[in-house]
Amino acid sequence: MKVLLLKDPKERDSGPDPYIQELGSYGFEATLIPVLSFEFVSLQSLFEKLSHPECYGGLIFTSPRAVEAVKLCLKENSKNEAWTKSLKQKWNAKSTYVVGKATASLVEEIGLAPQGEKCGNAEKLAGYICSKMEVYLTQINDCTIAMNKITALERTQHYLACRFKSLKKSGKGEETSTVRLNLK
Repeated sequence: MKVLLLKDPKERDSGPDPYIQELGSYGFEATLIPVLSFEFVSLQSLFEKLSHPECYGGLIFTSPRAVEAVKLCLKENSKNEAWTKSLKQKWNAKSTYVVGKATASLVEEIGLAPQGEKCGNAEKLAGYICSKMEVYLTQINDCTIAMNKITALERTQHYLACRFKSLKKSGKGEETSTVRLNLK
């Protein structure tokens, strides 16, 4: 039986998607249909912040797409040169936290050393970060931790999901999905 799997394909090229494999073991033929797309925004602002590591105590990457945003803003030769020559080294002197192993792997690709990849979710990562900072905080009487959040991507509906037209009944009483793709 054919099924549509409404999810993004696996991030890394390390074999078949686990959902497709598992469904296949039960006799299903799954087709991936991505339902979300991401539009990267504020990349200039992101690079301006990355250019001043002295103003920050570290980095927190909450998803693989957050790392993609950094990679995109470093694509311009002059920015990549600045990153390679000095910025990467300055950021490596600070903590870089990540949610999950996929994000950690991508952070390593840009030359940073991730921490917290085994946490798996934001709540556990926050606890991990606080436990690491506890030593520093006990040495300071009146302490405020400032966070600077940059929205570098926005979630949008994927163009294939927009093309999903209808569900209809076949003559045998089975519910089937009809997808019309107008790929240009």
